[in-house]
Amino acid sequence: MLTEHTIEVRVRYQETDAQGRVHHANYITYFELARTEMLRAGGFNYKRMEEEGLLLVVRDVQVRYHLPAEFDDLLLVTVKTVKAKGARIELSYEIRREDELVVEGSTLLACITREGKPTRIPAVLRVD
Repeated sequence: MLTEHTIEVRVRYQETDAQGRVHHANYITYFELARTEMLRAGGFNYKRMEEEGLLLVVRDVQVRYHLPAEFDDLLLVTVKTVKAKGARIELSYEIRREDELVVEGSTLLACITREGKPTRIPAVLRVD
């Protein structure tokens, strides 16, 4: 499995608040974009996994804000797999504007069945 991936995100106007800065909730969306693209780049088909009845749900998210980002900034969003075994995947994130750290954070994902019961993550996603 691919354990680190970086994407570029250009801040869109609708992602900013009245101060012209990225609204805090949008950073979580950037985390999800990076996570989804890492899975895709690693050859994993999340859509197929869902069709087979397995879901990855966010159990915990943490965000630490360092600097504001603004409309039209080009951000680099890096996601790293910290651990992926059992029914959990732990990921860390950094969002940078050039060399400046804008935001860092983490998510804990749980693998569940459509009925909401925890289950082991697929073998292709495991990282010790």
